[in-house]
Amino acid sequence: MLSLTWFLALSAILFAIGTIGVLTRKNAIVIFMSVELMLNAVNLTLVAFSSFMGDIHGQILVFFSLCVAAAEAAVGLAIVIAIFRNNLTVDITKIKLLRW
Repeated sequence: MLSLTWFLALSAILFAIGTIGVLTRKNAIVIFMSVELMLNAVNLTLVAFSSFMGDIHGQILVFFSLCVAAAEAAVGLAIVIAIFRNNLTVDITKIKLLRW
């Protein structure tokens, strides 16, 4: 049986990879995938703590978090598609839609 430390280490590595992806990438779709990776790292932490504490509340919170992440991905992808239709790019440095 794996200890809680292994799950937390894996979650920290996944969260760090997601953070690096958000900070270094310029493609909006890759940024959304990095944010999803960060959310899944947090969900892994919640499930690990829930399992090792013997409580189901963490897993219920993960279920709601996954529903919110799915809605965020759908809305974010719709926004990216709408911007792509107008600008023909998903490079966030070239999109000046919300700038002054």
